[in-house]
Amino acid sequence: MTASDAQTHVFAMRMWKSLLATQELLSAYLGVKLGLYEALAAAPGPMRPDELAQAAGVAPRYAREWLEHQAVCGVVETDDVRLPAERRAYRLPAGHAAVLTVSDDPMSLASLAVLPLGGIAAALPELVAAYRSGAGVPDDVFGVDWRDGHSGANRALFAHQLSGWIAQQLPDVHARLDAPGRRIADVACGTGWSSIALARAYPQAEVTGLDLDGAALQQAERNAAEAGVADRVRFACRDAADPQLAGEYDLVCLFDALHEVSQPVAVLQACRQLRAADGAVLLMDAKVAPAFTAPGDDVERFQYGTSVLHCLPASLTGTDSTGTGTVLRPGKVRELALQAGFSGMTILAVNDRFHRLYRLTG
Repeated sequence: MTASDAQTHVFAMRMWKSLLATQELLSAYLGVKLGLYEALAAAPGPMRPDELAQAAGVAPRYAREWLEHQAVCGVVETDDVRLPAERRAYRLPAGHAAVLTVSDDPMSLASLAVLPLGGIAAALPELVAAYRSGAGVPDDVFGVDWRDGHSGANRALFAHQLSGWIAQQLPDVHARLDAPGRRIADVACGTGWSSIALARAYPQAEVTGLDLDGAALQQAERNAAEAGVADRVRFACRDAADPQLAGEYDLVCLFDALHEVSQPVAVLQACRQLRAADGAVLLMDAKVAPAFTAPGDDVERFQYGTSVLHCLPASLTGTDSTGTGTVLRPGKVRELALQAGFSGMTILAVNDRFHRLYRLTG
């Protein structure tokens, strides 16, 4: 076998394993969307196909095939492979349930790794056309799966890390927000998980979540009500650049959104305008390598994959788009911040594989 033949063989095997992984993720998508994992996790014991079908509201024959596939892949466990298909019972291990059900558990990957597949699948014809024409693909083409997946992907980070980051890295901001009457603006808040986390961390502050996606804001209001903070969080379908909002906020946040907007400088200018005279602007965005390198590590592969399939096409919508995409390196963040009128940018020392936290000053 020549070196070229060996390379071909190795790469072919890599693609074969990618196919298997893709099939498993797509089957997991069915499990998440149809509530199959939730039904298995909630059951007091193993479930037969007919029991799962009844609990989740699916057809028994589909439930059986899905369960068998999940067992073959090692996702669920079965009591006895020798039993007839209709009598075999299956259980979802607790450790797997934590990963495959939607929650703020840091190990939950249902939103990050599973739901976005539905959005990408729905958008594939538009993506093919956009790659040929150079046009963008609006977020509404990716639908509710992308919205829920993207917003839920950072839910655990907001719930378990955000307040600690502010307290440790921005002690002046933390002290200020602990006082009565303070105001926080959460720009591009989506379905509200960051706004909810800020309200819980600073119970004396009023949090305003701003977004232009009305459907996302309706979900945000439901999430805030369920979290018990609806009295301190309000959501508005309103442009952050509205001059009536200028100068009102002690903290202005823009989380994991700058790389997706068509005009990032204008968005940063709006954030700068929103803050009070002595207020702070906090930016979170993708953690990518400082400079292009290839091949890249798993995080770089993930960030580029997200950009290719969603964030670059989304950022190319609208007029005069800069076409930023997910791969927003620190040097580019500084450049955009300076163009928006800030005098400085500091990278805060937070420990996260996927995100960097910046404080914009001046």
